[in-house]
Amino acid sequence: MAKKVITFGEIMLRLAPNGYYRFFQNDQMQATFGGGEANVAVSLANYGLDSAYVTKLPKHAIGQAAVDSLRYFGVDTSKIVRGGERVGIYYLEKGASQRGSVCIYDRKYSAIQQATTADFDWDSIFEGADWFHFTGITPALGENVVEICKEACIAAKKRGVTISCDLNYRGKLWTREEANKAMTELCKYVDVCISNEEDAKDVFGIEAEGTDIYGGKLNHEGYKSVAKQLADKFGFSKVAITLRTSISASDNDWAGMLYDGEDYYFSKSYHLHIVDRVGGGDSFGGGLIYSILSGKSSKDAIEFAVAASALKHSVEGDYNRVSVSEVEKLAGGDGSGRVQR
Repeated sequence: MAKKVITFGEIMLRLAPNGYYRFFQNDQMQATFGGGEANVAVSLANYGLDSAYVTKLPKHAIGQAAVDSLRYFGVDTSKIVRGGERVGIYYLEKGASQRGSVCIYDRKYSAIQQATTADFDWDSIFEGADWFHFTGITPALGENVVEICKEACIAAKKRGVTISCDLNYRGKLWTREEANKAMTELCKYVDVCISNEEDAKDVFGIEAEGTDIYGGKLNHEGYKSVAKQLADKFGFSKVAITLRTSISASDNDWAGMLYDGEDYYFSKSYHLHIVDRVGGGDSFGGGLIYSILSGKSSKDAIEFAVAASALKHSVEGDYNRVSVSEVEKLAGGDGSGRVQR
């Protein structure tokens, strides 16, 4: 029987100019959907897990289109609450070379931001579940959503469900002080923490010494220290950290580290020529969750997660449209990109 994973968050309408055009360089925008936990749900469904996504969406046609975008990949949408008036929107201008990407949010008063604890019956939602995943983006939507996340974590813990959280600090949504207060409370329930070189510092003031993410200098010992400090502070059983070196908007070096409470495992590094980096961290999270639930070793788990995310950077849109076999091929060392005939 497939393992069952529940993810909870906000799915948004993504509006983006074609290709690498700037905003309104022409009069067309591509409309797709995405959001941290929805992206993870899609990855897990693609890998064959029983993947369910929880949110609140309006009953109108745009809300239904968001639901349908998840159903296309086989994500269970039966736990989605319908109501409210708005689907959140984000505008994305993809960067290239030395011009960075730009993300503009238009998500105030969205259905999930206006949701209350009464909207979600977590005991029912977690029936038969093995894993629960959320990100730091979701509680950033408001105090009410912090409370919803807390209720979800308490219900998950009562059922013995493993909880993962990607810290995902978003400075456009809340302050570092607000993030620290809320995430300090929520992380008490978390088993597996996912972070990057900036989130741990922004949320908890924990940083990797001797690292320059812009100059291409990553200090492995510094990341070991960050992972151990996080684990010691909250009792996480595992801490995964993505290691991104931004050479330009188009070219990054990408790797990851997993600390399992005993040892530190670093993946191989990939040089990425980026098509679309949005959802890169979520695809890492999805790969990690799948790997752990599949019983992979810590070393194999971090290799799978990083390879999954490397492939996502080649895929347009938020969702990672790749299979287990494609990820395992890359994780096994075949990154040639040769035509498959």
